[in-house]
Amino acid sequence: MTELMIKNKQLLLLLLWMAIALMLRFANLDSKPLWTDEFSTLVFSLGNSFRGVPIDRAIDLPTLLQPLQFRPDAGIADVLNHLLLESNHPPVYFMLAHWWMRLFGPTEDSLVWIGRSLPALLGVISVPAIYFLGKFAFNSRLVGQCAAAMMAVSPYGIYLAQEARHYTLGILLVIASLFCLTLAAQKLQQRAPLPVWAVLIWIVINCLGIASHYFFVLTLCAEAIALIAVIWLQFNQKLATSNNQQPNIWQFQIIWRLLAVALGTLAGGLVWLPVFSSNKYGSELTNWLVSGDRTLLDGINPIVQACAGWITVVSLLPVESPNLAVVAGSAIGMTIFLLWALPLLRNALKTSLKTPDTRLGTVIFGGFVLGAIFLFFSFAYILGIDLTRGPRYNFVYFPGVILLLGAILAVIYSTPTVKSRWFNLPAVEISGKKAVMLILAMGFVSGITVNSNLGYRKYYKPDLLIPIIREVSKVPVLIATTQNTHVEIGELMGIGLEWERSSAADFVADVADVTDVTDVRKKGSAADFVTDVTDVRKKEEVKAFSPQFLLVKQRRDAPEIVAGILDQTLSKLERPLDLWLVNFRAPVNLAAQKCQLESRQFPGVDGYEYEVYHCSRS
Repeated sequence: MTELMIKNKQLLLLLLWMAIALMLRFANLDSKPLWTDEFSTLVFSLGNSFRGVPIDRAIDLPTLLQPLQFRPDAGIADVLNHLLLESNHPPVYFMLAHWWMRLFGPTEDSLVWIGRSLPALLGVISVPAIYFLGKFAFNSRLVGQCAAAMMAVSPYGIYLAQEARHYTLGILLVIASLFCLTLAAQKLQQRAPLPVWAVLIWIVINCLGIASHYFFVLTLCAEAIALIAVIWLQFNQKLATSNNQQPNIWQFQIIWRLLAVALGTLAGGLVWLPVFSSNKYGSELTNWLVSGDRTLLDGINPIVQACAGWITVVSLLPVESPNLAVVAGSAIGMTIFLLWALPLLRNALKTSLKTPDTRLGTVIFGGFVLGAIFLFFSFAYILGIDLTRGPRYNFVYFPGVILLLGAILAVIYSTPTVKSRWFNLPAVEISGKKAVMLILAMGFVSGITVNSNLGYRKYYKPDLLIPIIREVSKVPVLIATTQNTHVEIGELMGIGLEWERSSAADFVADVADVTDVTDVRKKGSAADFVTDVTDVRKKEEVKAFSPQFLLVKQRRDAPEIVAGILDQTLSKLERPLDLWLVNFRAPVNLAAQKCQLESRQFPGVDGYEYEVYHCSRS
């Protein structure tokens, strides 16, 4: 086979993985409800602010959702101003998303898809990026192809790519930084200095990474640990031979140029320190990561949560299905798969470490991944900050895991027959190529699980709360919550947006005599659908069926003020009325308002603690 034919075959394979990645990431992209962090991305990327939402008084649905409106006159200055004052994130992704929004000009119906399409596209781009890194690091097209295939089908990667967040941009920047790390390790092995152009590019990439997400610093620390591992092996003469020795002047240049990368990155990172330290919302938005009383459960949780995150890189069947039989079958299937796959992966990893051609790459990315895991556990057990609670934060070392898997799968693929054995149990034999295909097939099925909302489901599920409200309340509704940051505004926005999307079916059937509710749900907006299908009602009439909302400023030192504002608001509204307290963090006594607590037990809804009061006229 000629070199041209080999290149064409490699290109076709890479295009295949990209097509699979495209399909898995864009399928059902806007079907899942938005959650609070995604609302933050959309609002700030549009150049809008949460501060425009009125507090301490009842508002209607359009007012609540006003920050989600596209404004052609909004610019980057608006993005920076609102983001840096109201959030705890650096601005690079939000600026990029702002340009993306301006390119498409999102409407009410297309906002969710457009907001999520940029991360999905960046997720697709990560497939060729990881291919070239794998090929470069291991000098092997096979490793590159295996890494690209694994990136394409990884359920964890699909989960991140289907959220309107900045993690897929972070993944691309991690891959770019790992390119530079690999080059530096290769130069260390050759006892040659890192080129000046590589020093400058590495600094720029690292600074962009920090300006995209502050946790990129963990990536840089893990890279430092990986470099230390490479240097340690060098001194033990496991990666270099004695006849490769160069004059001492080159050794000094190696050290100084690596030091230049560290100092340049440090300077670029320190730029954000005043911004981060002066942000009054920083601690409030990250308090959920702080461990409480250091109980036994706090000691176990990081390990369990970390293991769950690692498993989902390869395998995630519908364990979050509402059907108990499906959950049980999925758990059994994943257990059988892991019992079969883990011995294969372990043995192939050992082989990769022993093989001269793959040893350096395995040490680099193995040291990088282990270094990151060490940092995560150090935060959890020493500082009491449990980063494993948010599986999305694994993005800081996810590409390193994929590269290790690429190297491992390449070893398995090249082995005619592989055996999976636990202890003294009978071995399961299979050809290496079939084993790789089975592992990738599991990843593909797991990817479908994620984009079908049966795995990595959103923590906030307003789509489950809305049917309960509509079933219980046959009178006007006020939905109230206490507000501390824009997170609580996002919680109510989730309810409001889902109300808009789900209320169309009943309204159209009752008012416009339209029975094909499937078309309504596809439209997503009752108002737009009625306008298109019939002229008998106006959009204003549709909006009249919407609930009202109340955000009461949280006053922990004065809960009586919170209760007083709620009382005052209720006294101004017409009766009968149903009051839904959702994530309301203050004591209430509504006897004076003639509001009676509903005695029925309602099903739990993830992200929303709620109770309903029926308020009568007299």
